[in-house]
Amino acid sequence: MDLPALNPFRLRRRPSLTSAVAGPFERMHEEIDRLFDEFLPEAATAKESELRQGLFASVDVGETDDSVEVNADLPGIDQKDISVTLRNGNLMIRGERRHESEEKKKNYYRAERSYGAFSRSIPLPCEVDQDKIDARFQNGVLTVRLPKSTAARESERKIEIKTA
Repeated sequence: MDLPALNPFRLRRRPSLTSAVAGPFERMHEEIDRLFDEFLPEAATAKESELRQGLFASVDVGETDDSVEVNADLPGIDQKDISVTLRNGNLMIRGERRHESEEKKKNYYRAERSYGAFSRSIPLPCEVDQDKIDARFQNGVLTVRLPKSTAARESERKIEIKTA
């Protein structure tokens, strides 16, 4: 569940208003914020944590006359840990980030491990030729080029605008 989508004004925290100064809508907004905090604290915390740790793949989608191109920033992820699939007009990008570091010094030993999985579903704006899809991974950027199907390219038609 995407909490910012449910309560987008939450991102702009305002100082609490006293009931003498606040109008009925401001008081109602504060009460709704309090209810979200009370009933869904772990969901908000999990989403903020996921964004802080970078487990949310940043994606750019572009369209030309011939194809749709998707670029996903996946720094620190190995190619073997990425999966790209196409199903029902949606491009699915899944991956897992694994990070381990170890440091041994004279007086101490430190080992850190962090793991996290992510998944993005990108709805495609048109039908694509599944046999000609090309995916490349270089320098932490996944580029998927999806050529439009012949039917999708031919279905576009310019419409003449007449004066009234």
